Amino acid sequence: MRVFGKLMLLLASLAAMPAAAQGPAPQPATAAAAAAPAPGVPTPPARLTAADVEAFLDGYMPYALARGHIPGAVVVVVTRDGPLLEKGYGFADLKARKPVLPDATLFRPGSVSKLFTWTAVMQQVEAGKLDLDKDVNSYIDFKIPPFDGKPITLRNIMTHSAGFEESIRYLITSNPKAVMPLERLVKASLPERVFAPGTTPAYSNYATALAGYIVERVSGMKFDDYVEQRIFTPLGMARSSFRQPLPATLQPLMSSGYPSATEDAKPFEMVLPAPAGSLSSTGSDMGKFMIAHLNQGGGLLKPETTRLMHDSHVPGIGPLNTMALGFYEQWVNGRRAIAHGGDTTLFHSDLWLFPSDGVGLYISMNSGGQEGASGAVRAALFHAFADRYLPGPEPTGKVDDATARQHAALLAGHYISSRGAFTNFMSVLGLFGQAQIVAGPDGKLQFPSLAGLSAGPLDWVEVAPFVWRDTATGERLAAEVKDGRVIRISTDAISPFTVYLPAPAGENTAWLLPALLAALLIVVLAVVLWPVRTLVRRHFKAPFVLTGRALLAWRLSRLFAVLVLVALAGWMLLVTMFSRDIGNLGGPLDWLIVPLRVLTPVAALGLLVTAGWHLMLSLRGARSWGMRIGAVLLVLAALVLCWVTFRFNLYGFGMVY
Repeated sequence: MRVFGKLMLLLASLAAMPAAAQGPAPQPATAAAAAAPAPGVPTPPARLTAADVEAFLDGYMPYALARGHIPGAVVVVVTRDGPLLEKGYGFADLKARKPVLPDATLFRPGSVSKLFTWTAVMQQVEAGKLDLDKDVNSYIDFKIPPFDGKPITLRNIMTHSAGFEESIRYLITSNPKAVMPLERLVKASLPERVFAPGTTPAYSNYATALAGYIVERVSGMKFDDYVEQRIFTPLGMARSSFRQPLPATLQPLMSSGYPSATEDAKPFEMVLPAPAGSLSSTGSDMGKFMIAHLNQGGGLLKPETTRLMHDSHVPGIGPLNTMALGFYEQWVNGRRAIAHGGDTTLFHSDLWLFPSDGVGLYISMNSGGQEGASGAVRAALFHAFADRYLPGPEPTGKVDDATARQHAALLAGHYISSRGAFTNFMSVLGLFGQAQIVAGPDGKLQFPSLAGLSAGPLDWVEVAPFVWRDTATGERLAAEVKDGRVIRISTDAISPFTVYLPAPAGENTAWLLPALLAALLIVVLAVVLWPVRTLVRRHFKAPFVLTGRALLAWRLSRLFAVLVLVALAGWMLLVTMFSRDIGNLGGPLDWLIVPLRVLTPVAALGLLVTAGWHLMLSLRGARSWGMRIGAVLLVLAALVLCWVTFRFNLYGFGMVY
């Protein structure tokens, strides 16, 4: 189970999420969060000056990085008038003791890269070459099938509502040879669509790569060239690049990436859907990009185009944060920020803009740290910065205790994330990483899956019907309820691009996971007792009671039980190899994945048929109750294994997953 948990964590690390939720899978809270100043609204606010910001960051960052086992970070604060503070903390190279320099050390902002892709899209909208509400098939040279008769649009793509399922085969690797042209990538890695467009937030790296390809098509320029000429050059971002590997002139400036400060550096990561996350950039260059957007486009976009991009508002669940166009909202202290987060497996970043206040904040770290500490570090920084420099009134309101208990009890249960795999074998990860909401006796909600995505412990208080507020950060959780049934839930941290849906009965781990573990235990016992019984009979020279067809059925059921365990061992090997390097799923493990998806259904169905045959013959013959009960249990185990095999798509030959 711990292996599957590690796999879920790696998958989550590829997400682009807000400060309080960098990655859709839960990460344990760490002591790094304790470095944050105590929550609350200072009165009056501190003056936003370079000296005060530097003192504030110097009091927070070194301790947070040390407690989180994170080697280095860069933090940039800007106003619309220019840079306010750019500072590096810790080391870009631990062995060489090379410090982080804000203007000369490159970090990987991960999915913050998407903001450059969205800016490029809006430039082409402004030029009249793209329409946000037109079928994207009109811009590409292959076809994306409709879903429920509806095509997808660039507006769907920019608001993560195109309905694509998660796909990770063509995502990230350390092998430079795996990098492919964008045209080839978007055709080879097209995932299934599982939601009608515009209906369900479901984050998609593929959709962003598709947007980058559309920019290539309508501009007549390769995406890397386009960004360099139309965004980097006008802003003077001379130390930034989407290219992989990096140009030779930038390679010496690249920070190493670490799993944590206690481990060795890992190779440079290749993000295959490059427009979704391949950027390498210095803190100073990222500051220039923030300043441009704070200045109504800053020469990249016209003011009216920038306002369209920043101020669009997609309806979501109740009052929760939603998507703008490419940016997503993060409300704090009654102020609206627009933001984007990003994570590769090694680098973890966030960018926040407060357009009304003319302030921007950016942080990037070269490690996820111990137990996912980078998520807590970012969340704490965001809230502490806002509390110090951009305070607001404390919200009021509270639902009566009796109603709060009823509503909490209604929400209690298991949920699946809209960001996930639904039609391929990776959907089995949902079985081992299903979210759960628990209602305490005091009516308080507990959402353990989100525990590490916040700056500290979450204390949810219901402030309006089906709207809860965390007393420390002000972040909200809300549910959409119809006719007394929960339709979906989310939180401010993830709501712009992910919602949780009640787990269908057939996938609910409340019963299915114990049933699966029991089934595997029965199969293990059947296999282990086979040779044990044989040895015991030989020792006492006792004949086996089964002969003829009954003996054949018994032996075949044991042979297929062995195949079930071989398949299980294969899946565990796959997870272990993937955990070591997520790039292994991008082709190197096909030799294992393909046979497993043939062996698994053969083993499960074979066990069901042969165990059923053995049970039938046992009931017809004068067999002992022990043998009959064992036969019944083996059939039940086979039924569970078949259910998991086919419900979670552990079969087939498709290579997009």
